[in-house]
Amino acid sequence: MKNNNVLISWSGGKDSCLALHEIKNEEKYCVAALLTTITRDYDRISMHGVRRVLLEQQAASLGLPLHQILISKDASNEEYESKMAGAFAEYRAKGIDTVIFGDLFLEDIRAYREQFLARNNMHGLFPVWKRDTSSFIREFLDLGFRAVVTSVDSKVLDQSFAGRLIDESFLSSLPKQVDPCGENGEFHTFVFDGPGFSAPVRFSLGETVLRESFWFRDLLPE
Repeated sequence: MKNNNVLISWSGGKDSCLALHEIKNEEKYCVAALLTTITRDYDRISMHGVRRVLLEQQAASLGLPLHQILISKDASNEEYESKMAGAFAEYRAKGIDTVIFGDLFLEDIRAYREQFLARNNMHGLFPVWKRDTSSFIREFLDLGFRAVVTSVDSKVLDQSFAGRLIDESFLSSLPKQVDPCGENGEFHTFVFDGPGFSAPVRFSLGETVLRESFWFRDLLPE
């Protein structure tokens, strides 16, 4: 009998959150763990810049196990792949060989994921793949999810976008060349409430800092 337990590649942001929502609605999979990469030196979610404590509160509110993979701040691809391979081996030993991703349309990213998974005797599912991003973000809002922008690419958005809530006002103020889901890396988010949450993750806005061309807005736990 096939093991229907799966892992969720989890950033804490909107895309992985809606992918989780889709998988839970299918009612044929059981989420064994949220798999998140943490930059050890900063104690934050890699790329998104969210403090580990908020990630842990988010997972607790969702009622799901959280598996944190620690990497260094200047981690090479070899370090990242080694740490991920170790985690995969742990779950393969339990009969779990499937990872869910929230990717939308970047073909090169999906190809990389699938090749890496195959090398580790795993495979991926992409439940929101090729969704229209304008419809996708509005579905996210219509379902009642709430998210805050944690980082923005300074080459396409100014620092005022960091720390804003994802809502109609935010979407209407995005420059035309920016994808409404930030799928090209224009911005990253943290989901703090919505379907499946037992309670909102509480935070206040901290300072904004520029690091390696990205504006990061700190979220302070309450």
